[in-house]
Parts: sequence; C-alpha cells; structure tokens
Amino acid sequence: MPCVNPDGTLTDSAQALLRLLDNPVTPEEIARQLDRPLFSVRASLRELVGADLVRAEGGQYVITARGRSRA
Repeated sequence: MPCVNPDGTLTDSAQALLRLLDNPVTPEEIARQLDRPLFSVRASLRELVGADLVRAEGGQYVITARGRSRA
C-alpha cells in the first residue's frame, strides 16, 4: 500500500502511522496499534524512510522534522 499519493500528499494510513512515531517504536508495535499486517507496516516504513519522513534507530522508527511538517 503506497504512502504517498501521485500528487505528493500522504495517504490517510501514512498520516496515521506518522502520528505514532513521536517516540521510537518497533514495526511490531505499529502493526499492533494500527491493526495492520506487519509486512504492510514494514513496506510503509521503507517508503517513509526513503522520503526522509521517518528514520530508523536501532530497530525502532521515529518521525523526522520533515515528517512532522507533513503529518
């Protein structure tokens, strides 16, 4: 499931994911909180990391300043 729409805006699911990332959190915790499959959460995180909206920190993920401005 893509996180970024063709017009550059974020999908609702991407925005929901970003709202969880004020503190570092694991993909498993995100999947549990959003009730989404882990493979889907991991794919979303890869896309958001690639867009510099999220960064990885030792197996956990946290929102970046750029991500905050888009959430």
